[in-house]
Amino acid sequence: MKSILKKELNSFFGSTIAYLVIGVFLLVNGLFLWVFNDNFNILNAGYADLNSFFYLAPWLFLFLIPAITMKSFADEYNLGTIEILKTKPLTNWNIVLGKFLASLILVIIALLPTLTYVYSIYTLGNPKGNLDSGSLIGSYFGLLFLASAYTAIGLFTSTLSKNQIIAFILGIVISFFMFYGFDSIAGLSNSSNYYIRNFGFNEHFKSISRGVVDTRDLVYFISITFVFLFITKTRLENE
Repeated sequence: MKSILKKELNSFFGSTIAYLVIGVFLLVNGLFLWVFNDNFNILNAGYADLNSFFYLAPWLFLFLIPAITMKSFADEYNLGTIEILKTKPLTNWNIVLGKFLASLILVIIALLPTLTYVYSIYTLGNPKGNLDSGSLIGSYFGLLFLASAYTAIGLFTSTLSKNQIIAFILGIVISFFMFYGFDSIAGLSNSSNYYIRNFGFNEHFKSISRGVVDTRDLVYFISITFVFLFITKTRLENE
């Protein structure tokens, strides 16, 4: 698994993918949170918090994470290197987990510079340091769990086609449905809204973001991640 992890990270940082993903993520967040005169601008909010960032980040992940994962298996199938990969002394789980961790590490690296936002609102608070640390930590953990689920979905869709663009679009569509689709369905339903919403990512992400550690939310994200990784492994075995 370590060899796959190292290979994938070298592939990311040996091309423009890593720098483009990190750059776009930070640029878009920076513009909306600090530059554009809109409802997301922290300086216009009147209080120091990062709610705008934690609202924007999941939507940006919908596009950025499939962009990271789209070549994971699609490129291997297209170039014919998947057969060579299978001849290595690696299990299918080693291959899947190596690619999964490499993609997730890249997302974490993209998140690290946003800690400067935390310092900024810490100094902007009145009095200084007046922020909800529980909600802040919970929101970052929520983003990590959300990113892991998006990454697992992206890996799965990359096994569905040799074309990276198709894998990218499928990753966006499935991730979007899992994040917001159940909320939309619940909005059309006259009853059981709560239960329908709980099938989607958004409800569990918002729950974690409140700073409340609920094992049901953690189990949900871990289960979704495992299910898509398992399907990816099964697809790999059947190819």
